[in-house]
Amino acid sequence: MTQTIVPVILAGGQGTRLWPMSRSARPKQFIDLVGDKSLFQQTLDRISDTSRYSAPIVLTNTDYRFLVAEQAQEGGVALASILLEPVARNTAVAIAAAAVVAMADDADAVLHILASDHAITADSSYFSAVDAAAAAAREGKLVTFGIKPSHPETGYGYIAVGEGLSHGVRKVERFVEKPDLAGAEAMLAQGGFVWNSGMFMFSAKAFLAECERLAPETYAAARGAVEQGHSDLDFTRLDAAAFETAPNISVDYAIFEKTDKAAVLPVDFKWSDLGAWDAVWNAHEADSAGNVVIGPAMMSNTRNSMVMSDKAHVVVDGLEDVAVIVSEDAVFVGRLSQAQNVGKLVKALKADETTRSLTEIHKTAYRPWGGYSSVLSGERFQVKRLFVQPGKKLSLQKHHHRSEHWVVVSGTAEVTVDGKVTMLTENQSIYLPLGCVHRLANPGKILLELVEVQTGSYLGEDDIIRIEDEFGRA
Repeated sequence: MTQTIVPVILAGGQGTRLWPMSRSARPKQFIDLVGDKSLFQQTLDRISDTSRYSAPIVLTNTDYRFLVAEQAQEGGVALASILLEPVARNTAVAIAAAAVVAMADDADAVLHILASDHAITADSSYFSAVDAAAAAAREGKLVTFGIKPSHPETGYGYIAVGEGLSHGVRKVERFVEKPDLAGAEAMLAQGGFVWNSGMFMFSAKAFLAECERLAPETYAAARGAVEQGHSDLDFTRLDAAAFETAPNISVDYAIFEKTDKAAVLPVDFKWSDLGAWDAVWNAHEADSAGNVVIGPAMMSNTRNSMVMSDKAHVVVDGLEDVAVIVSEDAVFVGRLSQAQNVGKLVKALKADETTRSLTEIHKTAYRPWGGYSSVLSGERFQVKRLFVQPGKKLSLQKHHHRSEHWVVVSGTAEVTVDGKVTMLTENQSIYLPLGCVHRLANPGKILLELVEVQTGSYLGEDDIIRIEDEFGRA
């Protein structure tokens, strides 16, 4: 039996309420919203103490698998497993699958379930809470962390706290759905309620026993998905046929609201799920006027507001309670206090074919080898900036509908065209005719940057026929 805790990080969400920065191709857990690291990397930092934690299990999906691997590598973190969910089925079956994997290595494994997109101040009180929850979990409790409320919040679910148990945890009296303002104010005035943080601690054995008893379809789907899954490069693909049989249900509904083993640990460390722009504003230290500025901006006669901008310089004058969020290709302006409405707006954008792409991809798209930015496009042509990380290479590929011209801006490019290899340096270029089999690689030690000019009858990203690919996409 090991005394270390197995972290299980849930990293498959899309964070639509933080649009336009968070999009389905690169959601909020993988971008820098608070501090100079992504929220996922900050989560990895909190579990870096090897005397307390073993290597983490990360649950994500196919679209984010390389983001997970690369950001972990950047932080120098070795992952125990990256489990790929074939379809979205909420948290119950995902956590159950992680528990099955953990038990295969250690029958007495204790799991710490963590969201990848929360902002947490990991001070001494945080780690004291982790250790207390782990001690209760080793005694068979299924522990949830309850945040002591600082204000009447309508964006979180609540837990009614019951009698005291061991190690500072308390009995769960009941779970309360996200309330309206009056309900939140009443619970705050009454006391005895905490926010449901979505973080859990339990032994894999105890959790799976309750899952088999209370949610047998979820249990069977999770076990089948693991047992019939297969390895793909550094990832484990959970079996789709088994996984798809699981009900689409959260672990709260499937297990915690039904079990008699549920316990809550009330905590008061700084925590936010960063569920909307007002939460991001609250997670930063505001100036004397209550303003938070991230990126180039000037605030004049403005109070209790937030500006976040990628590149454009923003000037705000004479406003209050406003959020101005500027990405490369979209701008959101709205009441900071009504930031929860962004999710509804994103649904409307998705429903319109002319704006759907604004919810899916950024102007800069990231790939396992680097990425590209769209610079200019028109009828039958497109200009992009490509960037390739040192030592990386794109797939060996061809196109049916376009030709390309590459100009090296910086770094060294190794270009293969129909079997012939050419080395290019700054200001040199090469033409790639329609239908040629080609590949681009960066053999150097610095970032390779190129300008790519595409011409042809169709310029979509799906006009790529991959012949070989080191990232398993062929």
